[in-house]
Amino acid sequence: MSVELNEIIRLLQEIYPPELAEEWDRVGLITGHLDSKIDKVLVAVDPVATVADQAIALGAQLIVTHHPLYLRGTSFVAATNPKGVLVHRLIENGIALFNAHTNADSANGGVADCLARAVGLTKTRPLLPVSENTGSGRIGKLPQAMTLGDFAKQVSSRLPKCPAGILVGGDLDASVETIAVSGGSGDSFLSAAREKGADVYICADLRHHPASEHLEAGKPYLICATHWASEWPWVPQCSQILKESFPSQLEVIASTICTDPWTKRILSEEQD
Repeated sequence: MSVELNEIIRLLQEIYPPELAEEWDRVGLITGHLDSKIDKVLVAVDPVATVADQAIALGAQLIVTHHPLYLRGTSFVAATNPKGVLVHRLIENGIALFNAHTNADSANGGVADCLARAVGLTKTRPLLPVSENTGSGRIGKLPQAMTLGDFAKQVSSRLPKCPAGILVGGDLDASVETIAVSGGSGDSFLSAAREKGADVYICADLRHHPASEHLEAGKPYLICATHWASEWPWVPQCSQILKESFPSQLEVIASTICTDPWTKRILSEEQD
């Protein structure tokens, strides 16, 4: 049993409407024929060589990723650079590539909701709403207040393991309850998290100066995860939707390969 690629795309675009994507974003089908027969799908965060290797080894005909391959577009796909090589490998192995990026971030049940659920939030709503259930980021409550230190440990235990771990900024003994989250890079939502009354804001890729200047003015405290770890909770969710939608036609695998660029965090005391 199999299903045509266009049917899978139709479902994914219903769940993650393209119109929710930011204007600068590139979402949708990157390689593949719409009438291709698909019986095995690999879902991952990044369209990189290790994910392509996994798809080829599994015999998957479709990779669904969160991140686009060419975010800023290209005029060339020659196999003279890593992305060109990837395009050729996918085509040569009959593998389609589809992505849902900022549309999956904002969608109801998408990346932001998956991250909020993973770290234990309830009563969530969009941090920057487009509608009642869609928009950038999420803000919600913990079932009961806890210290920042304990909550950071909870976050670390519930996000997928990766070498870089997480960073925490703030008073570790302070009580926290209202939490804002955003998968991926989150500098641009610092002010929104403060305006909405968050005690803690979780995101990735926080830069030194924005984080430092923000904390000088007080809460929300900051938890900085890696980009991959903050967005990976969406992978099993998307996989489950595909399995349930095509139960007898598709085998769906959630990739657990860590595609963060970092391979180790060396603490100060380890340097001697």
